[in-house]
Amino acid sequence: MMGELWAQMGSVMATVVFMYTIFERFFPPTIRDRLQAYAQKLTNHFNPYIQITFPEFSGERLKKSEAYTAIQTYLSANSSQRAKKLKAEVVKDSQTPLVLSMDDNEEITDEFQGVKVWWSANKVSSNPQRYNPFSYYGSSDEKRFYKLTFHKSYRDIITISYIKHVLEEGKEIEMTNRQLKLYTNNPSSGWYGYKQSKWSHIVFEHPASFETLAMDQKRKEDILKDLVKFKKGKDYYAKIGKAWKRGYLLYGPPGTGKSTMIAAIAKFMNYDVYDLELTAVKDNNELRKLLIETPSKSITVIEDIDCSLDLTGQRKQKKEEVENEEPKDPMKRNEEESSKSSKVTLSGLLNFIDGIWSACGGERIIIFTTNYVEKLDPALIRRGRMDKHIEMSYCCYDAFKVLAKNYLDVESHLLFGRIGRLLEDTEMSPADVAENLMPTSVDEDVEICLEKLIKALEKHKEEKARKKAEEEAQKKMEEKEKEESTKMKEINKEKARENVVKENGFC
Repeated sequence: MMGELWAQMGSVMATVVFMYTIFERFFPPTIRDRLQAYAQKLTNHFNPYIQITFPEFSGERLKKSEAYTAIQTYLSANSSQRAKKLKAEVVKDSQTPLVLSMDDNEEITDEFQGVKVWWSANKVSSNPQRYNPFSYYGSSDEKRFYKLTFHKSYRDIITISYIKHVLEEGKEIEMTNRQLKLYTNNPSSGWYGYKQSKWSHIVFEHPASFETLAMDQKRKEDILKDLVKFKKGKDYYAKIGKAWKRGYLLYGPPGTGKSTMIAAIAKFMNYDVYDLELTAVKDNNELRKLLIETPSKSITVIEDIDCSLDLTGQRKQKKEEVENEEPKDPMKRNEEESSKSSKVTLSGLLNFIDGIWSACGGERIIIFTTNYVEKLDPALIRRGRMDKHIEMSYCCYDAFKVLAKNYLDVESHLLFGRIGRLLEDTEMSPADVAENLMPTSVDEDVEICLEKLIKALEKHKEEKARKKAEEEAQKKMEEKEKEESTKMKEINKEKARENVVKENGFC
């Protein structure tokens, strides 16, 4: 009896496979699609369950979906202990070093207000013909997504309350467990295939904070107030019709704490840092794609922008070159253009800062640093692009007191007054002051370190006075030479006039 049943089932399966093969082989695609659509409608009519998919990428794979990431975090923390197939990842930038999540094509259940739902992790290839199961590297055509299944009678509970609950809790778990990250952009050759990543990151463990930042206290408070206002400004920016972002220009001599300021801002705002290396970006299109991949609550940094690319007065320079340049062979011009490592233009960078694409995502900060602000094109740093200009100047007395507290754990000393007077007469960077305050052996106490700083300041003052005297002497010498040159010209003119008179026969 059982044998006959299995024989009948086998016959039915063979017939189904045969009919499906005939259907795929001989029916035109339009008819196949129409029949499949009707079959799907018929199935949906009798199927009491609803399915919602959450793809990994949104916007034609331009940007990773924040919903997908939040769901992944939620399921990993709340439901993955019920899955039978798990993926284990060692995550360095999390307080939970070992993160377990459900494997591909695995399904788990969750419950919300007495309603049972099913979550599944899925992976499909948009081009199955290119799929190679024996390849170590994943296909660039792979698409991952989460699928949520629930009974149709609970549609309102799931779509209105449950999904919102999952997204909010996922984001909260992520913010609680994570540490700050420091990102750098990968060359475009590594954007596809196995890595499929435009940015690489490490844990950002810089110890700097505004409490330890060597700066005038009033200016420090002004920056903090500006950051707090920006962080709470979502409704305000929407009201005035402006993208929720802010630009900061940090400028000043080397060693004045520009990089430390960036770290302090990141720590205060709890934002990840995206260190953009412009020389690794081929063109404006790649720059735009990198911008899209930076999420909300992030800081995009371009350090030493005057050295990154030739963007200093680029428009004026190009105009002069066009006027003075001799016609070149088109082939030679194309070769020169292709040989450039980066074709990012000033126009592309300006659009990156405040163009249409810069409004993709909110609550973002852009920071430029430079040692020579006068070299930058005014269009690059005007208000509205770089909203706040912060001068990182030489060490003042307030900054010195912060450094003394940091390095020597002392808030007052008899030598402080003398140091303050010397700082007014000299130009020493906070980095140089800190270097002199740092004890170099166990025998050096507070007084020895302060005396060491006084000697360095006095030496710096003498050096400054010597350079000033040399400059004045050089200036006087140039003025004297100029006067002598003028006198010689007058003498030569007089002699020339006398010669002309003699040649004409006048006495």
